[in-house]
This record gives sequence, structure tokens and C-alpha cells, in this order.
Amino acid sequence: MKKLSTYIDELANFIPDMEKRNEGISASNVGWQIEHSLLTIRRVSSGILASDPQTYTWSLNFTKLLILYSGKIPRGKAKAPKYVTPEDFNQESLQKHMIKVKEAIAELGNAHPNQFVEHPYFGKINKKETIRFLGIHTLHHIKIIREIVAAENSKAYPA
Repeated sequence: MKKLSTYIDELANFIPDMEKRNEGISASNVGWQIEHSLLTIRRVSSGILASDPQTYTWSLNFTKLLILYSGKIPRGKAKAPKYVTPEDFNQESLQKHMIKVKEAIAELGNAHPNQFVEHPYFGKINKKETIRFLGIHTLHHIKIIREIVAAENSKAYPA
């Protein structure tokens, strides 16, 4: 949980760069990356909290094992589901969303270990797997943001 909170703080630091884009790295700008990460955390957290831990069953899923144990998401292999695809956002809405996400993370910490969410690629993932996934997913987008910002800053200050 602490890692995830640290990642949220790092995302907040990139809000001033929200308009930066580099098509060679991603078709989406920095703001989209931030908002997508925040939407994912909030939607997944609310899904977990709404679940019945009595109905959780673990199942073997190779994709889930690969991502959760490698700690990496391959780029360009998956498409974000519509419910976590950003539409309208600005600096103010991103700041407000950050606050709501921090609250969602705190609530997620109080979830029962067998509360779960149905992930589109992994199937059912419980609280522990979900927290791990959210950290991996958020870091995946932070790495993209870092690359975009570094590439765009190097264009502004050529060597």
C-alpha cells in the first residue's frame, strides 16, 4: 500500500506536464496516463469493496501469474477497458481525482483479504493480488510518463 501511495504522489508531480505528448512513446499524453491510472485505482477499489468475500475462488491464470510475479506489463499488448478510459480532464480535475484516489486506497486497505475484483485479463483477483496489480499498473504508466517528459524536455533543451 505504501508503494501505491508513493506512486500516486509521483503522478501528482507530473500534472503540470499533462499536455506533453510523444507519439513515439505513446499515442496518449501525460494527462491521459495520469487520469487512466487514477480511474483504474478508483474503479478497481470500489469493485473490491462491493464484492462478497464468500464467493471468491482462486483460479490458475497464466497471464495473472506472469504479470504479478514479473512485476511488468508489456507495452502495447492490452487495450484499456472503456470504464477506465479517460474522456475530459484538466489540471483541477486531476488534483481533485488525486484526493479521491488517496481515499480509495485507504478504504482498500480495510477490505477483507478475500474481497476481489474481476479483472478483464486475470479473472478474479483478491485484495493482496489487487494491491500488487495496482502498483504494477501505476508504475507501468509512470514509466511511460517519465519517458514522455524526458523526451519532450530534451527537445526543449537540445544538447
